[in-house]
Amino acid sequence: MSFRKTRHVATIAAALLIASTALTAPDEDWSPAQWVYEDTIELGTTKPGEDLYWFPVWLVVIDDEVYVRLGSIASERFEESTTKPFMGVKIAGKEFPKVEGISDPAKAETVSELMREKYWTDIFVRWMDHPLTLRLEPK
Repeated sequence: MSFRKTRHVATIAAALLIASTALTAPDEDWSPAQWVYEDTIELGTTKPGEDLYWFPVWLVVIDDEVYVRLGSIASERFEESTTKPFMGVKIAGKEFPKVEGISDPAKAETVSELMREKYWTDIFVRWMDHPLTLRLEPK
């Protein structure tokens, strides 16, 4: 291969690498530290045969990561979503179209404790079943 062709191939490869990194880089507006005092976050899931459905859930921020605790119905929506493990997220006037919900049962108790501290109505909600604790990561 000639020097000119090699340089051309290298330029194309570099451009593709930069483009793919830009497409897969997490959203720069994702800023959990700013959302510590937000009351709710909206999750958007799509069950087979349905349009995108948005529902609010409580959130807590731990070590600059967003966590949600899902009740039975919300857990079912997430588990049956055609885009699982990805969903849409709306928070603080911002929308993130592709956020991964990562099950994190090891954080379930910590998340529950922080929910108790943050939301006074948790005195009632804590007795309900919450089968899924998710860490949210933008993609």
